[in-house]
Amino acid sequence: MTQASVSRTPEERYRLGMDLVEQLGSGKSVPTTFELFDLEWEVLPGTYAPHRGTGTEWYTTAIPYPEGGRFLEIGSGAGVTAIWAALRGGCASVTATDITDTAVGSTARNAELHGVGDRVRTLRSDVFAELDADDRFDMVFWNCSVFEAPAEFEFTRDVEWAIFDRGYQALGRYLSQAHDRLLPGGRALVTFNTLGDIDRVTRVAAESGVRLNLLDSSARNLKGHDVTYKLFEILPVQAD
Repeated sequence: MTQASVSRTPEERYRLGMDLVEQLGSGKSVPTTFELFDLEWEVLPGTYAPHRGTGTEWYTTAIPYPEGGRFLEIGSGAGVTAIWAALRGGCASVTATDITDTAVGSTARNAELHGVGDRVRTLRSDVFAELDADDRFDMVFWNCSVFEAPAEFEFTRDVEWAIFDRGYQALGRYLSQAHDRLLPGGRALVTFNTLGDIDRVTRVAAESGVRLNLLDSSARNLKGHDVTYKLFEILPVQAD
């Protein structure tokens, strides 16, 4: 973790998050298409459009996809990772959920655009809430919203859901429920980065009965901010 990320106060992180909202997903300058992995992607207004050098580019290729298996992505956004799982990751079946209609629509559009619409199911859901009770997967994954928002925070723009999480409540639900959604031998993964409050997240994990085991990391730059992206496996606290 960089010294800058250690020294940030909650108020400073909140202001940084709002700054990123403005840069990444608000205003007339936001693109409706972008290029990543030598492919063109489309986004509906309000959906975060990732670009080269950011976390999406890194973790999408760092994930150890279950070849021939079932993959679930929470918070699919534009759909890059979910579609990559079907297109290059060898997954036989992919479910992609997001809490906003714009992100769900963007994922569905890109799945059709890249010829995997028959293997990528899209669904609007708050974490696992709208999945069928018996839905189980070989891997569940979430590139979680890294900034903790205060309890009174009101979401007014779709892109804010990709940046903020009130009290890390959604993350707490994901961490505590992820293993209930796994097939035997399945794995649960989550990403985080050094712009957020990793100490707070570590406490949330402990309260959820799990621990975070670092699998990989990568230093990048996001809109002028040095950041280290980290990929964790979620393990029960009693695991060796």
